[in-house]
Amino acid sequence: MTDEDASSIAQRLEAILVVADQPLGVVSLAAAVGAPAAEVRAALAELVADYDGEGDGPRRGFELREVGGGWRMYVRAEFDDLVADFVGGQVPVRLSQAALETLAVIAYKQPVTRSQVAAIRAVNVDSVVRTLLTRGLISEMYADPETGATTYGTTDLLLQKLGITSLEELPPISPLLDDGADGFEELLA
Repeated sequence: MTDEDASSIAQRLEAILVVADQPLGVVSLAAAVGAPAAEVRAALAELVADYDGEGDGPRRGFELREVGGGWRMYVRAEFDDLVADFVGGQVPVRLSQAALETLAVIAYKQPVTRSQVAAIRAVNVDSVVRTLLTRGLISEMYADPETGATTYGTTDLLLQKLGITSLEELPPISPLLDDGADGFEELLA
């Protein structure tokens, strides 16, 4: 592959990535730009290095990251506040505490049924699950073979919103939980 060919692939990738509203996998990008996947991978690596200011060029205000099984452009973290102020007129829709708790249960316990989530949270989660489904953060996976209940799991959109590539990148939850040992010394004394 000549330098001109590599440059052309990189330019075509940039054109696609600038308008992408979700991460695109290497195979999808290769099909979109009409180049072999190996050449697309090489061009992506060159773009990442270029945007990071490696070489002669400046470090850009955006970066190319692999997230949620694909590639997408993001604003660099140090410019988040600037962009938030610029976009200021748009109020981001935030999840309620109940939705966040339900989403956490599903993320850590998936596949999980609605009744299992309700048992863990000790509240009815029907409307919260509907909200999470509507926002595309969870999806129906399959029907439980024993009960016929629908099981739920997280989506790639959640990974994208969290900025991670897989659920394995979620922090371990056990260090965050109280083991119940605190306070027993006082009762035994």
